[in-house]
Parts: sequence; structure tokens; C-alpha cells
Amino acid sequence: MSAQNPLFPAFLKLENLRVLLVGGGNVGLEKLTAILRSSPETAVTIVSLSFLPELRAVVAQHPRLRLVARGWQETDLDAADIVFAATDDPALHRRIKAAARARRLLVNVADTPDLCDFYLSSVVQKGQLKVAISTNGKSPTVAKRVRAVLEETLPDELDDVLQQMTVIRGRLAGDFAAKVKALNAVTAGLAGGQAYEAPATKRWRRVAVGSLLAVGTLLAGRLFRRPK
Repeated sequence: MSAQNPLFPAFLKLENLRVLLVGGGNVGLEKLTAILRSSPETAVTIVSLSFLPELRAVVAQHPRLRLVARGWQETDLDAADIVFAATDDPALHRRIKAAARARRLLVNVADTPDLCDFYLSSVVQKGQLKVAISTNGKSPTVAKRVRAVLEETLPDELDDVLQQMTVIRGRLAGDFAAKVKALNAVTAGLAGGQAYEAPATKRWRRVAVGSLLAVGTLLAGRLFRRPK
């Protein structure tokens, strides 16, 4: 049996954290795009000797992004909660990792899984529904392929379902256990089980079924009654 993926999945409220991104080239742009795709209100400080025009264009559209045009300094970590190292300098990445670990900051290092405290996942989003895919850093290509399949398979209407379920949950009475039981009944039909019925509907359904059974029994008796 192959080893299991040991990563702990979590969804961060990144807009509440201070993000430091070191690198203003293609890799830095890729990391920044991934951050903003999921959390567009995140405050990011980007430190680099130079910046791609495309990255500058992104920064111009987001007021919480800030460019610092110089090399990385250890004091940059003073105002950071989480760090992305995205340059083409492996030695610099190792220094950033060592300094961040001393401060107990989490670090993502581009193209160096062994130095990463966390990985960026491939993400499928349908409104409020968000699915993150991880291969434990083994194959970003496989993760992207799975994402493409899910994006095509999962319907956009799933967000409508989530909104409706929120309304239903708010209207249910009882404690948490009762609400969970009721929601299970509501969604049972989607899984091939018996769908939820209001108590009044259930009562009349039982009356109707009982009446049909009685009529059926009467007819069967007449059909199979022996002639005198």
C-alpha cells in the first residue's frame, strides 16, 4: 500500500494576515495571481530588485498590494505573518527559510518542496463552494488535470444549492442534532434515498397509500373469488 498524503487541509482567511512575497518575476507573478484568485482582499508586500510589467499592472488594480524595490532583508519578516519565496536564487530561499523558521513563520518556497511548510493547491470554485486538490507536491500537472475535470463536471448551479440549504437550515427548529437529521433527510433524495417530507405531507401520503392498499385488496378479492 502506498503512503497516504499527510498534509493537513485548511482554508485560511488570508485577508486577515500580512503576506510577504519575495520575487517580482514570473514565479512571483504566478504566486501573486494564485493568492488573489482565492483571496483578492489580501494585503501583500512584494520585495524585489525588479518587477515584471504584468505584475505592476496587477498591483495597480489592488490597493492592498505594495511594491518594495530592493533586495530582501531579514527585517522584512517583522511585518509578515506568512511568507512566499519566489525568486530564482536557491541560496536566498534557504536564508529566507532559516530566518522565517527562527520567527515561527510559515513559508512557501517555489519549486522546493523540502523547504515548504505548506503548498498551494489547485482550486475549483463554484460560488461559495471551493474544492482544494493536493498531490503532496508530487505532481502539479496531475492536480491541474483533476481540477480541470472537476471544473467541467461540477455544475455552476451548486452555488444555488448552497444558498438554498443555508435558508433551510435557518428555518429548521430544534437543536444541532435535530437540524443535522432534518438536513440529511432533505438531501437524501439527491443520494438516491428517501427525500424529506413535511409532517403534514407525510400524514396525507400515508392516508393515500392506505386507501390504495384497501382498494387493491378489495379488487383482488373480487378478481380471485371463486364463482358459486
